[in-house]
Amino acid sequence: MGILRKIFGTTSEKEVRALEPLVRQIEALEEPYKALSDAELQAKTPEFKERLAGGEKLDDLLPEAFAVCREASWRVLGMRHFRVQLIGGIILHQGRIAEMRTGEGKTLVATLPAYLNALTGEGVHIVTVNDYLAKRDSEWMGKLYRFLGLTVGLVIHDVDPRARKASYAADITYGTNNEFGFDYLRDNMAIYASELVQRGHAFAIVDEVDSILIDEARTPLIISGQGDQSTQLYQIADHFASTLKVKVYAKTDSKEEEDPDLDADYVVDEKAKTVTLTARGVAKAEKAFNVANLADPENATLSHHINQAIRARGLMKRDIDYVVKDNEIIIVDEFTGRLMFGRRYSEGLHQAIEAKEGVQVQRESKTLATITFQNYFRLYGKLSGMTGTAMTEEEEFNGTYSLDVVEIPTNRPVAREDHDDVVYKSEMGKFRAVIRQIEECHEKGQPVLVGTISIEKSELLSEMLKKEGIQHNVLNAKNHEKEAEIVAQAGKFGAVTVATNMAGRGTDIMLGGNAELLAKADLRKAGMSDELIAEATGFADTDDQEIIDARKAFQAAEAKYKEAIKPEADKVREAGGLFIVGTERHESRRIDNQLRGRAGRQGDPGETRFFLSLEDDIMRLFGSERVMGMMEKLGVDEDTPIEQKMLTSAIENAQKQVESRNFQIRKSTLEYDDVMNTQREVIYKQRRQVLDGEDLQDNIQKMITMVIENAVHGHMGESEHLTAEEWRSATEPFRNVFLHPDDLKYTDEELAGLSADALCEKLQEKASAIYAAKEQELGSPLMRELERVVMLRVVDEYWMDHIDAMQELRQGIGLRAYGQNDPIIEYKREGYDMFEEMIGAIQEETVRRLFLARVQVGGQVQRERVAKVTGESGGGDQTVKKQPVVRKGVKIGRNDPCPCGSGKKWKKCDCKEYHSEEDM
Repeated sequence: MGILRKIFGTTSEKEVRALEPLVRQIEALEEPYKALSDAELQAKTPEFKERLAGGEKLDDLLPEAFAVCREASWRVLGMRHFRVQLIGGIILHQGRIAEMRTGEGKTLVATLPAYLNALTGEGVHIVTVNDYLAKRDSEWMGKLYRFLGLTVGLVIHDVDPRARKASYAADITYGTNNEFGFDYLRDNMAIYASELVQRGHAFAIVDEVDSILIDEARTPLIISGQGDQSTQLYQIADHFASTLKVKVYAKTDSKEEEDPDLDADYVVDEKAKTVTLTARGVAKAEKAFNVANLADPENATLSHHINQAIRARGLMKRDIDYVVKDNEIIIVDEFTGRLMFGRRYSEGLHQAIEAKEGVQVQRESKTLATITFQNYFRLYGKLSGMTGTAMTEEEEFNGTYSLDVVEIPTNRPVAREDHDDVVYKSEMGKFRAVIRQIEECHEKGQPVLVGTISIEKSELLSEMLKKEGIQHNVLNAKNHEKEAEIVAQAGKFGAVTVATNMAGRGTDIMLGGNAELLAKADLRKAGMSDELIAEATGFADTDDQEIIDARKAFQAAEAKYKEAIKPEADKVREAGGLFIVGTERHESRRIDNQLRGRAGRQGDPGETRFFLSLEDDIMRLFGSERVMGMMEKLGVDEDTPIEQKMLTSAIENAQKQVESRNFQIRKSTLEYDDVMNTQREVIYKQRRQVLDGEDLQDNIQKMITMVIENAVHGHMGESEHLTAEEWRSATEPFRNVFLHPDDLKYTDEELAGLSADALCEKLQEKASAIYAAKEQELGSPLMRELERVVMLRVVDEYWMDHIDAMQELRQGIGLRAYGQNDPIIEYKREGYDMFEEMIGAIQEETVRRLFLARVQVGGQVQRERVAKVTGESGGGDQTVKKQPVVRKGVKIGRNDPCPCGSGKKWKKCDCKEYHSEEDM
């Protein structure tokens, strides 16, 4: 295979060669377009739009549009796209992933396909990993787009809804993956079309595409509302868990938890990331909580709390999985090392960790809307992405998103030297070798960047460096505020930087130091505020003289430092460039490649080496036991490096195993969400039709008919006629809705002469008469608005309950595998039945509320459910209010269990004791 590749080239090389004629066409237009005036160049945009309207395709315009964008970039930004950047732009336009190394200018590459595709007027979304990059790129590249007559929008965390709508209406919109996804969910919870912000999903360019579409794909986006108050059970369960004895296994295939002689109360399987009570642990729980059988259905809540408590203590590690900051539990992103503010573990795990760490246990949340990143990004008509590392995940990109990956050659040859890994028997032996390597580089002034996989390891290494008297900087989730400053200066002569995972930092490491950061420091010393410095280094258009003066001061300082840095940069190059030290292999080869990619940007020299030990997590959990056994027999000491090809292949195999397992987790997440996605599409499509002003009159009439037919035929079953008792039961839900208490009362004899169709027709006549009278009273416009508002409210309420029900179903569905049933098939089947049930319940509740709703213009009616719908005469606010009811001195929420003891929610219970006529 290797020989064939050398002769014929890789797939990527073939793809790049195939694009050469197109690239030459673009380059041939450089001189003619240089001769155009600004006005003539700007006139190309309306010309292209006219040609598109006349029937030409985007591909026909590509050479000219790319050439226009390239020339405009030179005039506005002072940057002209390199040949390899043109290739990257074509790949993105084709709806593929461009793998481009760090420092190759991906931000500029995106302008080419963004400009071309924006000509359609359907909008282009450029997706970044954080607010800082979205804001910077929208302002910086926005100058180019605006010069060419296009509008630019920005969607980040603190943008208000009105500005969001304007941003999405722009030709090109920059934003983060989270904000795009959440806006989609919020749009599908809107009650009025005026609240919608997004206008469709035509084309997206995803920066750091592997981070967004792969790393974050295991965690769905969830919009939550306040749920039930968290109970003291979390603290009680945690106290119980703290008394238990744990046994941790690196690898376990046997059923240790079932061994009655095992000296442990629960077992932690680090490889599978599972925690299980042993037989002894179950017995202790039953005794402590005074229950006969922990597995009984009535003890499900207790069992769940105990399981989350032992999981919080057995698996979740402080300063690795989370940190405690300002009396809060903040999750640490395992891929980027950043703190994930606002994100919480689901299913009570976050509360269990809060109880473990002794901080305030927050309220549980209720899921209002949810979607996975996979299903959100599959909404786009055309999707593309760019990153420095994608080839290792090519199979998943292709299978999940139908995206292929093309490796783009670097602008300058890569001068970085990647040394072979060195492996040590113990972790401390490895760290001592790392210190020796740092000392060796430090003596000759070669800057070193040390990558660690956790806060704990970065602090251990820092302590060892302090003992050796080596000056260094530490970057981890605890001091992420200084992130850009620390990373930017990691290339200075003699610098030593210890950092947790270096993925997606968004800051280039310049050899000799970063002039921009030094210039900012000067402005700070001059007494300039951080806000003004941010404006001084920004790209937004402004007439503010203070900002203009600050920008001049910044540009002067930056130019001064660029000159001052040149000699130091040359010294760093002579010393060998940036040396990257990896202290552990990550679960994903891609993350290792990202760390390596920090060195050797744009043809600079650099070196990389990974220092590993047999005690590293990946070797301990997934490495070959045979290799470890062999090391023991050889009697290798702690400080002797082992350089064996067998070890290297064992490490690679371990990484492949983990990557495969993580892929299966993401695939499983997607398979389950695909079931919800089909249902989500139905609900959201119908919602959108309602929001877009579709007349619901016919739909409501059909609902009334279906509700009546279901009630009559459901009670009749296989019989030819209903009995009087069956008729009473069938019509009970309609009494005080559209039937008066004495309407349509029949004896057994009378019913013997009435068919099901005849009975349905009589009910239909009554319902139609009442409904027509209501419409006459309110007027048609107000009635249509009432139908719209009530239907949306009911759909949302039942959809939220359905999401919860589907989550509960999924938690237990895996057990079906023991009965030789495929859990996914079972989930689809039961999910479909539940969805059909929900649709029926929505129809019943919508009909009921429409008949019972009291409407008042310009006032307030204190009732449990009121549709306050203002018509043409009033204007403005439309809401459906839901307040707790008071029955027999008891305040009851509509979702609370009914006090009658039926076990049903109050809103679904049909008891007479805790309901009055107005509830029915």
